[in-house]
Amino acid sequence: MYLVAIAWFYVVLMMAVAEATNSNGTVLGAFFTFVLYGVLPLALVLYILRTPDRRKARKTQEALEDAARAAASDQPHASGHAPTAPQDAGIASVREKP
Repeated sequence: MYLVAIAWFYVVLMMAVAEATNSNGTVLGAFFTFVLYGVLPLALVLYILRTPDRRKARKTQEALEDAARAAASDQPHASGHAPTAPQDAGIASVREKP
């Protein structure tokens, strides 16, 4: 995949050099040739071709995070006290009289 990208980059670079050195060509035309025929299409194609790799890496990372979270929840509390409800859960600790 990268060999084709490098070859295309080389071809576009040579097109830009030919545009810049031609008697009717300009450096601005060479720049736009390089960007519009080389950089943008090549970036788009490489982004699309690397989508499965990115998806696989994201799923692997999520699986590792889930495994770490599951391992952390299996561990008993180090304090030895029973876990309590959070204070801001909306549960009053003392029953209020109406």
